[in-house]
Amino acid sequence: MSVLPSLITVLALILYFVTIVNVGRARAKYQIQPPQMTGNPNFECAVRVQQNTLEQLIIFLPAFWLFCLYVSPLWGAGVGALWVVGRALYAWGYYQAPEKRAPGFAIGSLSMMILLLGSLVGIILKLLDSGLF
Repeated sequence: MSVLPSLITVLALILYFVTIVNVGRARAKYQIQPPQMTGNPNFECAVRVQQNTLEQLIIFLPAFWLFCLYVSPLWGAGVGALWVVGRALYAWGYYQAPEKRAPGFAIGSLSMMILLLGSLVGIILKLLDSGLF
């Protein structure tokens, strides 16, 4: 298998790590003491970016690897890279103003759907080819 899926996985994890760091930076900048999760809209945006990225990551990683395994590692890496770019745009937009997150969210969601549906089709085709169905 190509090393590209591994590279995309590392890039996705780095992106998530950056969102964690940004929450810590915002917490210090706006003097939000733990365990507080509210108090400044900019801090709350940083927390939402981090939380939403985590929510998406748990779906992305299995869908991505299943797509790479059952469809194509090269195409999977391309769609996975698109997801990483979409999530980065989502974060950048959300940090500026919540209403600016939509383009990145759309790119990330579209690439996620491609990975999920592609995985499903690839698995079904493999099952049919194996004679189990």
